[in-house]
Amino acid sequence: MSKQSIFGRIAQLAKANINAMIDSAEDPQKMLDQMVRDYTENIREAESAVAQTIGNLRLLEKDHAEDVQEAAQWGSKALAASNKAEEFRSSGKESEAQKFDNLAKVALQRQIQSESEARGVEPQIASQTEVVEKLKDGLNTMRGKLQELSAKRDELAARQKTVQAQAQVQDSLKAFDVMDSTSEVSRFEDKIRREEARVAGQQELADSSLDRQFEALEDMGQQTEIEARLAALKAGNATTNGEKIVSSEEV
Repeated sequence: MSKQSIFGRIAQLAKANINAMIDSAEDPQKMLDQMVRDYTENIREAESAVAQTIGNLRLLEKDHAEDVQEAAQWGSKALAASNKAEEFRSSGKESEAQKFDNLAKVALQRQIQSESEARGVEPQIASQTEVVEKLKDGLNTMRGKLQELSAKRDELAARQKTVQAQAQVQDSLKAFDVMDSTSEVSRFEDKIRREEARVAGQQELADSSLDRQFEALEDMGQQTEIEARLAALKAGNATTNGEKIVSSEEV
């Protein structure tokens, strides 16, 4: 994976609007689970690539430091050779002095070469340093997004469980709602009321039949009284005319 593709993916994921994605998702739970997996995988790949980029940067910095150190060492050797040449020259040994001057020139040439190499790698170091810093920032943003995604997923899962529990409680309460005409309690109560009405009807019917029986007895008593009076009336007329008629009640 190239640095450009890593940075592009990190930038894209870091800019993702999680809330908007959740709102547009048919199944937010599945979408969040997939996003957590994607972010985790991309972070793992990005961390590996960034680590490699940092490693390359450290190699460049090491090479640069070595070039700078070599330049300084060659400078010291050039100075030492030049000083030695002057010592021989002051003592009249020109050939020896020239020899050390030539060594000083070689050292100076190596110094220039090391300094050139050090300067040549500095733009790469600056560029790689900038890339590494951006990648680090992007990784930190992605890690924050991952935590946000995980928290949002856990929140939705908890809310879903809460809703399911509330629905289950409501269903349970509805099943035991005695005021609900469809409940078992209500149907049992209605059955009892119909049975009570039937018994009351039978009682009323029985009471009505008993009343008629008593009325029949009263009618029979009255008829008997009439018959008795009639018999007495006839008996009185047969014995004495004008005698006081004694009722059956007085007898």
